[in-house]
Amino acid sequence: MFGRFLKPDEVQPKPSPDQKAPAPAPAPEVAPKAPVNPKRNIATAGHGMSAEAREASDKMTDLKVKLHRTLLDRIDFSKLDQIPEAEFAPQVERLIRELIISERLPLNKTEQESLITDVVNEVIGYGPIEPLLKDPTVTDILVNTHSKVFVERYGKLELTNARFADNRHLMRIIQKIVAQVGRRIDESQPLVDARLPDGSRVNAVVHPIAVDGPLVSIRKFAKVPITMPRLIELGALAQDMADVLKGCVEARQNIIISGGTGSGKTTMLNALSAYIGNAERIVTIEDAAELQLQQIHVARLETRPPNVEGRGEIRQRELVKNALRMRPDRIILGEVRGGEAFDMLQAMNTGHEGSMTTIHANTPRDALSRMEQMIGMSEIEIPTISMRSQIASAIDVIVQTQRLSDGKRRLVSVSEITGMEGSVIQMQEIFHFQRKGIADDGTVMGEYRATGIRPQFAKEFKTRGIEIDPEVYREDRVLG
Repeated sequence: MFGRFLKPDEVQPKPSPDQKAPAPAPAPEVAPKAPVNPKRNIATAGHGMSAEAREASDKMTDLKVKLHRTLLDRIDFSKLDQIPEAEFAPQVERLIRELIISERLPLNKTEQESLITDVVNEVIGYGPIEPLLKDPTVTDILVNTHSKVFVERYGKLELTNARFADNRHLMRIIQKIVAQVGRRIDESQPLVDARLPDGSRVNAVVHPIAVDGPLVSIRKFAKVPITMPRLIELGALAQDMADVLKGCVEARQNIIISGGTGSGKTTMLNALSAYIGNAERIVTIEDAAELQLQQIHVARLETRPPNVEGRGEIRQRELVKNALRMRPDRIILGEVRGGEAFDMLQAMNTGHEGSMTTIHANTPRDALSRMEQMIGMSEIEIPTISMRSQIASAIDVIVQTQRLSDGKRRLVSVSEITGMEGSVIQMQEIFHFQRKGIADDGTVMGEYRATGIRPQFAKEFKTRGIEIDPEVYREDRVLG
């Protein structure tokens, strides 16, 4: 049964001399896939475990280590590429069942199923964090050494019961992740960025940079992008705001999405990009490919880190320059963070209207200051007044996102760049989120309102036949 991936001399578990060889356990009708149990994997009960519960947990950990080592001895990993994953997992489960019987492990049915799931995760997946990767409600996984695993769920951080046996166990999983993308991590190269097969972003830090033990941060990749209707349903913005932003995309306004870490910038960029028509050629540029554009004519570019010799790196700036040779109608830059800001502004000013990017900044005005700083990183000497003039000419709209104290991500401001006055870039806010207080459950209360300013891009809307009710801009109008 297991000969396809077991070493030749170990096709079946060997019974001891005084023990009858057990009959192979019958294959279950449905291969056991333990569901994610919030109480077991997500709850913050790790600190409240009783001595008995902790002893039982340690016992299960020891059994997992024992079974895992036995499997490593028996499985010929050089043959795994020849076996479909869907076929391999059930076979490993059956082998573990036979090992449990042959080793006479004193486990009840529930413990057996839990042990089988954990060992399969160890062999095929990413060990203790595999259930968290499969949990659709988890957006971030943060591992602070082997004993503390946090997740972000609905905007809030929670300590889970998931843990690794020790830091060596955690390092083994980290090595497994980075090996899949042809990278390495050790004392000479203690920082690494990688990506899981499902697109999730991984950052790992090890000794000597990580003082107390290995650290892992995983930003999970949404298999289905969040659409604008879904964002409206979640309260991230009002329908009136979405209608105006749709008009901005259709009118080929250059848009910057500004916000802090985890504020929903990429999600908003994805949602806005859905308004681009299929007749246009779009080139996307990212450090780690996250955007999920649905148009038929999309060319995706991704940066490349240097190899182990420190060679072969391809940065965003090179990709922006190359994108200009690819006949794009629009360029979408996942995040501007360096000298590529200058080239992106050049693109926006030279026939690639309707381009978009994101930037780390806490306010729209901060976004402009950050853009200035990044242009300075391009090593191109340009007077401040000329730099600001280029920014004012290239950028039309700044969308500000924010993660509030209740964990919810909201679009808190839509502003328009109107030009220069002296040496200062002029900007006017069109919509904003007006806070009203905090409810008893911690929810931030508020409403979306218009400022009463009619934007300059409304004229472009009219020219292109984009219909927006002028009432939407009326002062203090509560947006619906």
